[in-house]
Amino acid sequence: MNDIGPLLLTIWRVVSRHRTLTESLEETVPLLADHLSLEVAAIRSVDRAGGCLETVAFKRIGESDGRADARTPVAAEILARLGHWCERDEILVEDLRAFSARFPGLAPVGLEGAILAAPLNPEEGAPAILLLAPRPPHRFAPEHVELVRALVDPLTVAVENDHRLRELVKLREAAEAENRTLRSKLDREDVADSIIGAGTGLREVMEQIELVSTSDAPVLILGETGSGKEVVARAIHTRSRRASGPFLRVNCGAIPSELVDSELFGHEKGSFTGAVGERKGWFERADGGTLFLDECGELPPAAQVRLLRILQDGCFERVGGEKPRRVDVRIVAATHRDLHAMVHDGRFRQDLWYRLAVFPVHLPPLRDRLADVPAMAAHFAHRAAKRLGFHHLSPTADDIGLLVQYPWPGNVRELAAVIERAAILGNGAGLDVVRALGVPAGLRPQTASPTRAASSAALDPLPTLDQAAARHIEQALIRTGGRIEGSRGAAAILDVNPHTLRSRMRKLGVDWERYRQDAMPQPFVAARVSASPTQP
Repeated sequence: MNDIGPLLLTIWRVVSRHRTLTESLEETVPLLADHLSLEVAAIRSVDRAGGCLETVAFKRIGESDGRADARTPVAAEILARLGHWCERDEILVEDLRAFSARFPGLAPVGLEGAILAAPLNPEEGAPAILLLAPRPPHRFAPEHVELVRALVDPLTVAVENDHRLRELVKLREAAEAENRTLRSKLDREDVADSIIGAGTGLREVMEQIELVSTSDAPVLILGETGSGKEVVARAIHTRSRRASGPFLRVNCGAIPSELVDSELFGHEKGSFTGAVGERKGWFERADGGTLFLDECGELPPAAQVRLLRILQDGCFERVGGEKPRRVDVRIVAATHRDLHAMVHDGRFRQDLWYRLAVFPVHLPPLRDRLADVPAMAAHFAHRAAKRLGFHHLSPTADDIGLLVQYPWPGNVRELAAVIERAAILGNGAGLDVVRALGVPAGLRPQTASPTRAASSAALDPLPTLDQAAARHIEQALIRTGGRIEGSRGAAAILDVNPHTLRSRMRKLGVDWERYRQDAMPQPFVAARVSASPTQP
């Protein structure tokens, strides 16, 4: 026993290096095996509130797997007796039968011969007991007791560290669960309001969402950047049976190629340099919910193979792991790229394309649903005012006229940015859409300044519903140059039948002849041609 000093120092290093009690015991027991002729080492925690003893660490020599989290119900009087014994810091060495009679249920099942028990009293958490059993027919000698007494301090620290880690994990899981609950509530409350144009420009998309939400089929959302693909994905999630589960978004294009597997599928401790612990990937975190793979066309070939497997049978393996894992995740993918062309060029797997595109949803760009621009502008103006601390902001008819003439290459995302920029430039008095869009001075409508316009709006009476409808129709006629029928006519923009629109204009007194291009003032014609050069 003269080498107890170096041995004790090594054990202190082990305890300091590992986070969990199981890891510490796994490495400590082989160090003690020759000194104590050990067969089994276990640490059991006294849970007086739960009325039981819990095995928090277990190690049998020659076996790789431990027995953890085994709980043994124990009478309250036995737990009280254990508590008093732990307070005395007394180390016991007894025959297993006598020990079991003194503390029923404390010794691990399946042992025989002698047992050594030492109390571990951490400053935080419940007391624990170190239990050691020698290989038959060996017995513990007095010098063994002294060695174990020296081990009490480092093992007590290991118990404290394990307790703190468990508490942190519980707090993190509780916070994540609460966060998921709050996000789900917000999504359910706000997602309907977020999809502006559900009855007009996005009517067909909403019909597709309603159809596919009842199933677990993979969905592929195709659309230009900024067209609202994530909003559609959330709408699918909130209308599905997974609405109470997590909704996680992964931007596949923002993950470095060498980290894609680790991010999506997780990794085991030591699987690569920097993997200091195990980590759950996005698929495990989204278990029971929906995983939104944004920009899936950016996935490298190796990740495409693993994604194909999880779509086929729901199984995957962590990086550096050998154990197959199964998750229940609904996949919604999205991309602005032409996946057909990528499949043809060999940059995207054809079999993965078939798996992802079980139900494709094509999201039209904003320029193809300009009837939604007024409502979107009003929505973003309200949001900008709330965010910037301004009073209520609303776009005027002239603002809408400028907005519908713009081609919107950045789609809905660009519209939101323009409206917020207009709110900032207006400094709370109104929306300065002219400056926000960067309209040249020669093409700007002759209107009063934002301050005067806001003051006039506060004094002037509100237009009637018929007057507002007439203005809205006039804006559509300006946009189309007086054209009513056809795919780019006013009727298509307003999503009404051309005969219905003509009847409505006659009732409201709107003369569509004066909006024909050959009858329009030159600034408006120039603005239309400049904004949409390809439009006839």
